[in-house]
Amino acid sequence: MVNRILIFGFLALTANVSLAQQQLRNSSFEDEPADATMPMGWFACEDATTPDILPGYWGVYAEANDGDTYVGLITRGNGTFEAIGQRLPEKLEKGGCYEFSLDLAHSDNYSGYNKPVKLRIWLGDKKCQRDQMIFESKTIDNADWESFKVDFKPTSNSKYIFLEAYYQYEQFNHKGNILIDNISVIADCSRV
Repeated sequence: MVNRILIFGFLALTANVSLAQQQLRNSSFEDEPADATMPMGWFACEDATTPDILPGYWGVYAEANDGDTYVGLITRGNGTFEAIGQRLPEKLEKGGCYEFSLDLAHSDNYSGYNKPVKLRIWLGDKKCQRDQMIFESKTIDNADWESFKVDFKPTSNSKYIFLEAYYQYEQFNHKGNILIDNISVIADCSRV
């Protein structure tokens, strides 16, 4: 009887821990380095999104901050930009408290897409739908990796997350890049 109670307690605790956090698929963008290639587990959220799995292409040779590879997204002079997303393992509940971290950097040499840009992170109920922006970085101009913490409360139930490279100034279009690596688990901060 005591064994059953212990097993039940362990299973309940394990279930609570799994509900309290979720890991994105391929959150560190591990894949074979390639240009114009979607990292495993991710999909495009803008027309002409052709992310690069780096290092080794377009003159970008910085080491990954976690694992062997990372992803590079660009903005273009014609007002277009790249965005990638994925369906969350479990929906994020409206009004919940969540947090995660990720690492960002910039390359001064990205085949002409050399200007610094920002990263914006969105939640949505449908694939690539922009329901709520949960993070907008400062302009990332550092070559060394910098970690950022993202704290947020969804304004509606959300099944999708996506990341987009975006311009320093909304009215100014330019050719820029941002490097992304090492997205941590999304944790329920009310349980921390």
